[in-house]
Amino acid sequence: MEKVMGLASEKGVVIFSKSSCCLCYAVKILFREIGVDPLVHEIDQDPEGREMEMALTRLGCNDAPVPAVFIGGKLMGSTNEVMSLHLSGSLIPMLKPYQN
Repeated sequence: MEKVMGLASEKGVVIFSKSSCCLCYAVKILFREIGVDPLVHEIDQDPEGREMEMALTRLGCNDAPVPAVFIGGKLMGSTNEVMSLHLSGSLIPMLKPYQN
């Protein structure tokens, strides 16, 4: 849990991902299209990835632990939550401070 929270606060926008996950890819592309360069942590490339995946589940990523999106150190959720925020017009104002 400490490693997840530490990484989540390293940059304004952090995405925990798996290199083979198509939904993770879609979320990363969305943020880049919006003009945000997130810190992406591929948990399948981390020796502590399994523990990180369990920590993300405990934090509230119940359906799938990745992609897990943090904005300003706060867990926003996975693909469904991010897309809902975007479609409602709430995502871009949240990302304004982190746009390039």
